[in-house]
Amino acid sequence: MKLPSVLEEKRPAESPEADLSTQSNYKDFQIKHTTLDLDVDFEKREVSGHVTFELRRVTDAEEVRLDTACLDVHGATIDGENAEIELKPELHFLGKQLIVKPVGKRLPDEFKLSVQFNTKNEGTALQWLDEKQTSGKPFVFNQLETTYARCFMPCFDTPVVKSQMTANIRSPYPVVFAGVETEGSGEGGVYKFEQKIPICSYLTGFASGDLVSAEIGPRSKVYSEPYIIKDCQDEFSEDVENFIKTAEDIIFEYEWGTYNILINPSSYPYGGMENPNITFATPTLIAHDKSNNDVIAHELAHSWSGNLVTNANWGHVWLNEGWTVYLEKRIIGAVHGEQTRLLGYMFGNTDYLELVNSDEPPEATVLVRQFTAEMNADDVMNLTPYIKGSCFLYHLETKLGGKEVFDPFIKHYFAKYAKKSLDTWQFLDTLFEFFSDKREVLDAIDWKAWLFTPGMPPDSEFKSTLADEVTKLADRWFAKVAEFDQASQFTSEFSKSDIESFNPMQLMMFLNIITQSNAGCNPTFAWKKHPIATEAFVNIYEDKIFKSQNPEIIYRNLVFQVTAEVKSSYQKAADWLGKVGRMKYVVPLYRLLNQKDRHLAIETFNQHKEFYHPICKARVDVVLQTTKTT
Repeated sequence: MKLPSVLEEKRPAESPEADLSTQSNYKDFQIKHTTLDLDVDFEKREVSGHVTFELRRVTDAEEVRLDTACLDVHGATIDGENAEIELKPELHFLGKQLIVKPVGKRLPDEFKLSVQFNTKNEGTALQWLDEKQTSGKPFVFNQLETTYARCFMPCFDTPVVKSQMTANIRSPYPVVFAGVETEGSGEGGVYKFEQKIPICSYLTGFASGDLVSAEIGPRSKVYSEPYIIKDCQDEFSEDVENFIKTAEDIIFEYEWGTYNILINPSSYPYGGMENPNITFATPTLIAHDKSNNDVIAHELAHSWSGNLVTNANWGHVWLNEGWTVYLEKRIIGAVHGEQTRLLGYMFGNTDYLELVNSDEPPEATVLVRQFTAEMNADDVMNLTPYIKGSCFLYHLETKLGGKEVFDPFIKHYFAKYAKKSLDTWQFLDTLFEFFSDKREVLDAIDWKAWLFTPGMPPDSEFKSTLADEVTKLADRWFAKVAEFDQASQFTSEFSKSDIESFNPMQLMMFLNIITQSNAGCNPTFAWKKHPIATEAFVNIYEDKIFKSQNPEIIYRNLVFQVTAEVKSSYQKAADWLGKVGRMKYVVPLYRLLNQKDRHLAIETFNQHKEFYHPICKARVDVVLQTTKTT
């Protein structure tokens, strides 16, 4: 079936296109199975061992080419016999290509290739935390997306190929891994896992440290350091299973068996990672009132979009992330109502507008990227695949007739490509084939604008009654701040009941609007010029906002107060910066504090820099060197 000409003109000669982010010869082999046998050494900060691939040759290839980066390779065998190895010079972000071939014979049609290796400290896949960065014992985790699996093990580091996996990992501390723990795991310090569903290399999640677990559902556990395990269990119990069942209703049965969550130490710099069977998550999800649990819906949705059905190369990453955000919002809409779903889209588009208006090159906001050999896969990982991709799917849903019409396609699409990887053209072919009776509707969609043009989504106007309540209250404040000059006037006009019914997303939106009023939305207004109004705002909403334990709210109220130059808030911000390591909060809050009180910002960083993850520490260091005071 021919697609509209604007799409056919862009269709590549090969679909999916070759993945240019790998130096492996992945097209020459089928990976039947992968086995990891590893030792974790916290003193050396090193993982060593071997990886074994069971391969079937599908071409006349005479050698195996694997991706490596920042690894020491000690040798390789093919079916138990020593093989010839060659490590090519490093090629910028692609790493060093490892070539393995048998000695004096051809490659068999089917064979086992085993490579012995160890990681190196300069590698970026593994992050080692010392006792100052945890509750008292060392910890290690990996982060392999997009192309950092090659820093963890020699591999075919591309999302276009998948493999079942077995892992045997020796460590002095408990281990979690992207698979199901098998019988006898943990005995003698050997932790055993099996992943029966084929996965890509970037999903080979691993962590080890002082971990305990607690049940949070019939097929789910949460893992964390001992001091926080009860809080984690209380936070996630019931909600996780509810999310799984809701997702199953929208798509189909959860195929991975268990769905577990690892809550990392406080210095963990990221929001999360969708490793199969074991989502890695930030401890800032613990709000003590379940108000941040919606974040889990995103990582759970990856169990279908990304993990089960995967983008074939990183130029099509919206097939992972756009689908995941779309499904996340479908889950949230089913649990909390359609207005909450729409509010989520509004929230996302507000953030995305900042990217569109930034100094980033235009191609940063193009949904389907033309991936070239000069590109780093990380270059495509911004808000575009998440926000623009999910808006695109919502647009298709509404144009084709709503959820009732679109949902059968969702089930068909994920069933058709389960355990496979695909590109945008395969998605489009499937869409047009499924909705062949709605060809006129599909032909009327502005495909060029959605897929190939920079900027905001063509149809990005979302409205929610929940947002209306927020904007009305914010507008009242701006009007009265200009009018009132006495604290009693504010306490007569406003009360804590104004926001009593607000959900966490509404509270975040409210604080964003209030704070950003002096950052471009209303250039003539600045809270620092209205100290009486600022103090009244803090006092009136103290219980709901300023005593909140939700890190999303804590961060925003600190940004509000520091921006408004409430001097007492500077030390509060500094104290909080000593407790959290998530870069989403740490980097911008240091930037703001540095503008207002440079001495305190530098003093705080020097006091806590050994607590932060090295990547976070480096980014804050840059901020403190470049941010100008105001």
